[in-house]
Amino acid sequence: MNTNSLVRWVLKPAVLIAGLVPLLLLLWGAWRNDLGANPLETVTHASGEWSLRFLLLTLAMTPLKRILGHPWPLQLRRMLGLFTFFYASLHFLIWLILGQELSWHNILSDVAERPFVTVGFLAWLLLLPLALTSTRAAMRRLGRNWIRLHRLVYPAAVLGVLHFLWLVKADLLEPLVYAAVLAALLLARLPLRRLLGQREHARLGASFVNRSQR
Repeated sequence: MNTNSLVRWVLKPAVLIAGLVPLLLLLWGAWRNDLGANPLETVTHASGEWSLRFLLLTLAMTPLKRILGHPWPLQLRRMLGLFTFFYASLHFLIWLILGQELSWHNILSDVAERPFVTVGFLAWLLLLPLALTSTRAAMRRLGRNWIRLHRLVYPAAVLGVLHFLWLVKADLLEPLVYAAVLAALLLARLPLRRLLGQREHARLGASFVNRSQR
């Protein structure tokens, strides 16, 4: 089995199943009435945290490609990104419907007055156009602008971690772990961009020399 077949028939189905497991566990817990003393807090926290985990996994695909020296991790990036948006939207809808009971007065007050809600909402807004343009048709239609647009994933990730950090009032260890992982993933991109810039500069220089010698 070649790499493309392995990704298509093994890795992608495995990621799909793994991505649905947190949702199924929440539904199973709700059906059994086993979501703890505060079910709303449990499902809100779980959906938000899984969104952040999938976001970090999405960002990890490019460094993983560099480490392995093979592009197959990039083939999983879109699915991981869509799971990120799915759980972020679930997190948002739980807050909107169950937490605020669709009271626009309470919703607007919460967004305006509580910083962690504000940054969380902004993170979801940044993820929205990325999910809407995740298709190959959108990539062809937008061209290079697609790459520019999808760089919004970086501020979205920063805002997501900040949302978690400001939400937690006592034990900061967990959000700080996410912050450290995000910082490492962002720093991992700096040498790559610098290397690509140096290679491009060298290529252009060689091209100029070759033209001048003709």
